[in-house]
Amino acid sequence: MSEKDDLRTYRGKRHFDRTGEPRGDSTAEGEARTDDSEPTFVVQIHDARSMHFDFRLEVDGVLKSWSVPKGPSTDPRDKRLAIPTEDHPLAYRDFEGVIPRGEYGGGTVIVWDRGTYRPTSHDKRNRPVPFGEALDNGHATFDLHGEKLHGQYALTRFHGREEKGDGPGGKPTWLLVRTGSARGTRGGTPDPRRARSVRSGRTLRQLAEAPDAETWDPERR
Repeated sequence: MSEKDDLRTYRGKRHFDRTGEPRGDSTAEGEARTDDSEPTFVVQIHDARSMHFDFRLEVDGVLKSWSVPKGPSTDPRDKRLAIPTEDHPLAYRDFEGVIPRGEYGGGTVIVWDRGTYRPTSHDKRNRPVPFGEALDNGHATFDLHGEKLHGQYALTRFHGREEKGDGPGGKPTWLLVRTGSARGTRGGTPDPRRARSVRSGRTLRQLAEAPDAETWDPERR
């Protein structure tokens, strides 16, 4: 599937003349990788209709995305609900600002963490499995190398349970879990209202109130 098709749902939900979110017209906008460097990830805190974390992994030229209500945890005992959302353009890795109320996802967004990740999924014969294929199979493992999150994580589709959604049958449910040892890390997830952006150093409230926050202004178009 082409990148344009991958982002059709993303674009269909937004009015780009009213929001500062990237349109994602080309991979160049998101500086797609052209070498063998590790793919990227970002975790954004989104104070919308309900507070949640958005967990996004670069896969095949787009950001595969999940809404994680409680946020990723560094404690292996925590199993975090993760609900798939539409693919986002790579440029969304850097998006931080205020989406106007009344628009899709209206509210404040900060970049809580970002970095790279290394896929670690293998088949029963211990052969590496492409990350996109691992996700299609319902179980993918990876190492995060972020400014805040480090170590082994897994995303697993939870069969037999679905979240209510717009389409028939609702959305499939996934679990995001820290695997392996968590020694040397602080357990749990921070209070999202006190958490600070790795991009600007601001909290959600500070960004929303800052004069230079990336809010939509029709006079600035």
